Amino acid sequence: MLVHMKKEQKGFTLIELIVTIAIAGILIGVGIPSLRDMIINNRVTAYTNDFVSALYLARSEAIKRGKRVALCKSTDYASCAGGGGWEQGWVVFEDENNDGVFAPAEVIQIHEPLASGVTLTGIGTTAIYISFLSDGSTQTLGGLPVAGQLTVTKSGKTRTINLSRIGRIQVTKP
Repeated sequence: MLVHMKKEQKGFTLIELIVTIAIAGILIGVGIPSLRDMIINNRVTAYTNDFVSALYLARSEAIKRGKRVALCKSTDYASCAGGGGWEQGWVVFEDENNDGVFAPAEVIQIHEPLASGVTLTGIGTTAIYISFLSDGSTQTLGGLPVAGQLTVTKSGKTRTINLSRIGRIQVTKP
């Protein structure tokens, strides 16, 4: 007696395949915007940390050297820029003669421009120039304490850097 065994078919039916692809499409459609937002948030955090590091460097160097150390916006790294935002780059320098102008020998650190689409703007006394004294406090060129905010923005994502008169630096996320 000859017995014919029917082999079981293994695999997906067309309907199962279509349903799987549809579910995967929905998950990808929901996940990609979240991934994009996460990447932008991480970039804004990195740019904020770059500037905060420069502030901490300036403050610590002022305390260590016992002299005024400043940051100013600069596009050419040969002079301070009067206009535009901090995103164009900045220079940390020892302001030995307290004039707000740096000589090549006074430069401590140079930071290149931030990526396109990023803005880093100061409000009030932090708009152009920030300096730290030997006690770690802040001061403008006119001798007034610096207290204010700087805002880092890219694609609607924002971080705020708060700078107090005593030199305290705090970052907040609105």
